[in-house]
Amino acid sequence: MSIYNRVSENKYKTVAIMVFFTLFVATVAFLLGKSLGYGNGFVGIALIISGVSSFASFYFSDKIVLSLSGAKEADRTRDFDLYTVAENMAIAAGLPKPKVYIIEDSALNAFATGRDPEHAVVCATRGLVQKLNRRELEGVVAHEMSHIGNFDIRLMAVVSVLVGMVALIADWFTRQLWWKGRRDDDRNRISAALFLISLVLAAVSPLIATLIQLAISRRREFLADASGALLTRNPDALASALEKISADKEVLETATNATAHLFIENPFKEKKFSAWYSNLFNTHPPVEERIRILRQM
Repeated sequence: MSIYNRVSENKYKTVAIMVFFTLFVATVAFLLGKSLGYGNGFVGIALIISGVSSFASFYFSDKIVLSLSGAKEADRTRDFDLYTVAENMAIAAGLPKPKVYIIEDSALNAFATGRDPEHAVVCATRGLVQKLNRRELEGVVAHEMSHIGNFDIRLMAVVSVLVGMVALIADWFTRQLWWKGRRDDDRNRISAALFLISLVLAAVSPLIATLIQLAISRRREFLADASGALLTRNPDALASALEKISADKEVLETATNATAHLFIENPFKEKKFSAWYSNLFNTHPPVEERIRILRQM
């Protein structure tokens, strides 16, 4: 399959998942609100609260992530390869040159952050810059520039709002159910079938929402791989870089569960499980599959 087809396929699948996710959230909100005797305002209130709570973290996400990662701004002279590769890839992508940061860690990894291309940051570890050749470094930076150009940070912020909304609605339902359950007249207004469906949704909907969030994250990694290969016209360079990154056994000390999804590869060198369902809980698709797809482009 060509690079162009890979890009189109991944965009289509992401849109399909987002449409399903939005319908899922709306259905959960409607059914739980109906069970409690509320109108459509229940959905609006939940969305407003989730949106407000996520706005600050979205707006200041770059500063928060860089601080958590212990990253420092790169120096053009000392970090010449990383700095100039970022400039070249920005020109190739038609994007403003991002700020370039370095994490002083020997592990191999990189990430991009920022709410839009005008406030974007590309960050790499010292180990990545030292152990990859320039072509491989171009592949990694092109992948991160693709995240910026595809507005993946903004998309994942929207997804986080939806996940937070589901969790908030489920929590409200549980609390309100207890209060309403103390009054027979309120309890009798809820049909047995609707009550049972709502109870099950309240229990499993946060898990389902999280799984959908992870699925979108994995799909955007595939898209960034394909878009990055399109920028460099050299998918083998990124495949080679991913091979080196996945073979590296060092754990990135500054990585956290909150920032793991940003990196080009999972910064935690966790044990790999062979069960089919294990990948459902991963922020990244299997690196072997990513390499295989890149080699076929």
